[in-house]
Amino acid sequence: MQCFIGITDFHIEEPTVVSIGKFDGRHTGHQKLLRRMLEWKAKKGYKTAVFTFDMAPAVRVDGLPRQVITTDGERRAGMEALGIDYLVEYPFTEQVSRMPADTFVREILVGKMNARAVVAGTDCGFGYKRRGDAALLKRMAPELGYEVEIIGKVRDDSRDISSSYIREELEKGHMEKVQALLGQPYSFSGTVVHGNHIGGPQLNHPTANLIPPKEKCLPPFGVYVSRVFLDGRYLGGVTNIGRKPTVEGSWPVGVETSLLDWEGDLYGRTIQVQLLNFERPEQKFGSLKELKEQLDRDEEYARSYLDKHKCLC
Repeated sequence: MQCFIGITDFHIEEPTVVSIGKFDGRHTGHQKLLRRMLEWKAKKGYKTAVFTFDMAPAVRVDGLPRQVITTDGERRAGMEALGIDYLVEYPFTEQVSRMPADTFVREILVGKMNARAVVAGTDCGFGYKRRGDAALLKRMAPELGYEVEIIGKVRDDSRDISSSYIREELEKGHMEKVQALLGQPYSFSGTVVHGNHIGGPQLNHPTANLIPPKEKCLPPFGVYVSRVFLDGRYLGGVTNIGRKPTVEGSWPVGVETSLLDWEGDLYGRTIQVQLLNFERPEQKFGSLKELKEQLDRDEEYARSYLDKHKCLC
């Protein structure tokens, strides 16, 4: 996959089928769009190209911090794994924020991305104050020589699946629901770092520690049944998200996972931790002995859950 990140001076030579959006979470609704793009590629031979911004527009317009389901790195990895050919993360500058919608279609989608087809959702919005929509894409298509396909929303019961919906469920710790909406478990990816070094020698529960990016959405602090993708296979785990209140000192928010049936050194290794089920809130124990007893119960719960739901296939 070729990426154009934070630059405006590019041109895709090959004809493309393009989709527009933030693709935060790459949920089942996004996947419907992306699958349709791949079908266009198979039918017409067009390269697949995704357009997004290098920052959420709200950051530039309102100065609001963004919390994301999928970091930029995770989005890139996911798009590449799916087989997308081009990913454009366009700089959202003051000038771009004021670009008329028809100019965006003419100069960027067609001029720079060489769009011969555009696949978009019914609620797509682009250009100054999001005045561009599906109707505008259709009106401009005959003049600019591209085709348009508008894809309906994927629904869950009576509600449209969206990134906002996923965030709501994530904040409640409803990990099974989040997994259903995403089409995959909610995950954290990163390099294992050193922790406080008490999990192995004192608690007999050695852990792998990740520090999540500050923009990454977090579920409630607590203990989760998890699985870890390592060396091409899944391993069961128990993951604590929080600040380790039982251990003295000030600790950053971390994703600390005790791997079941694993022995070895993971420091410096890249792993992916997937959260499957919320077991209990994070709590402070009176002693390390009490903490160890609870960790033993957490492990028993995790083994039972993983076995019952066959999560390591």
